[in-house]
Amino acid sequence: MNIDVKYGKDGVQKTEIPDESYIGTFYPKDVRCGDADTVIGESIDSPIGYDSLESFLEGGKDIVFIVNDGTRPTPTAKVLMALSKRMDLRKARFLVATGTHRDMTPEEYDFVFGPLYPELKDRIFAHDAKKSECVYLGKSKNGTPMNVNKMAVEADRLVIITSVEPHYFAGFTGGRKSFLPGVASFETVEANHKLAMSKEAQSLALEGNPVHEDMMDALEVVKDKQIFSIQMVLDRHQNIYKAASGALNPAFDRAVEWAMEVFCVPIPKKADVVISVAPYPMDVDLYQSQKALDNGKWALKEGGKIIMVSKCREGIGHATFLKQLSSSKDPKQVLKNLEAEYKLGYHKAAKMAEIATWADIWAVTDLDPEILRSANITPFPSVDDAVKAALEWKKDATFIVLMDGSVTIPKVSE
Repeated sequence: MNIDVKYGKDGVQKTEIPDESYIGTFYPKDVRCGDADTVIGESIDSPIGYDSLESFLEGGKDIVFIVNDGTRPTPTAKVLMALSKRMDLRKARFLVATGTHRDMTPEEYDFVFGPLYPELKDRIFAHDAKKSECVYLGKSKNGTPMNVNKMAVEADRLVIITSVEPHYFAGFTGGRKSFLPGVASFETVEANHKLAMSKEAQSLALEGNPVHEDMMDALEVVKDKQIFSIQMVLDRHQNIYKAASGALNPAFDRAVEWAMEVFCVPIPKKADVVISVAPYPMDVDLYQSQKALDNGKWALKEGGKIIMVSKCREGIGHATFLKQLSSSKDPKQVLKNLEAEYKLGYHKAAKMAEIATWADIWAVTDLDPEILRSANITPFPSVDDAVKAALEWKKDATFIVLMDGSVTIPKVSE
């Protein structure tokens, strides 16, 4: 079986897997998508929990939009185009929910705001977790100090544009995530993400997930805030499948149901080798690409090999997470080290080290091979080289390929 594996924005790596070894290539499910402007428009015009967008905005003197940054596939520009037919966007300000990410590049600003960027440019502000002025709103039940960007706290109307897909420790993206970590302080994000060390913090899990519960607490402290959300579920080609608009939590719940339809993918059995791809733009760095590893583990046999494919265009990401991954050649010792103290990024190291206790992590990236080796990851120059090495390891090894590993949740069919 000849396989073309996506690499970077436009690249392809070719490999061949013996037919008798090939279980299959799995994507998020194919679903029928309508015209994007129609799907978005109908959702905005029939909001959950509000009479209309117009009535929601009525009387608003400080309208603030919270939008995802360029590392997310959210089609914000298409939503803004639809909204421009229904309101004067120049009357609003726009806050980019970077979380603890860096500010966006010019290319990413063009991607997020599309043709409206020149017109809105002077109304756009990027949240900086370490520098932006934040307001203290108390503590969550888990003790997380709730510091949220002042612009979001003081707005009398908030409009949130986001997308909903599985998330490896928050259960799902979307909804409450626009506040925490989206526009929260570094201290707040760090305290929240420490909860990701818990085994209950897993993809698809909401009930009993301490990270999700903490995020919901962040919303509780602004529960009197007027919030209108537009939450989309995309298909595997990043077309808009469905959109839920209106009150934040009910719209999120509706979108989660649709996301389950798309991203939970049945597989016939687990494989000896899983090739899990972090596609553009989720391939920005190793820190973000880890999601492809975490999802791929659900399709992997114990003792198998998981091959992460990601260009890692901007390098490692958080240096702290790499430092911890490299603290010992024994993944079990890495986990013990992580239990002693927490800093932001350690949860990523913990999730990767946990996989390394029962499987081998291989990677095809543009990173320095020595950096990967130090982190207990075996580097390969190409996907084909990794496949050949896997067949040398076990000549009858079985293979599964996840082309959108960052958002595909494989589950063995019962």
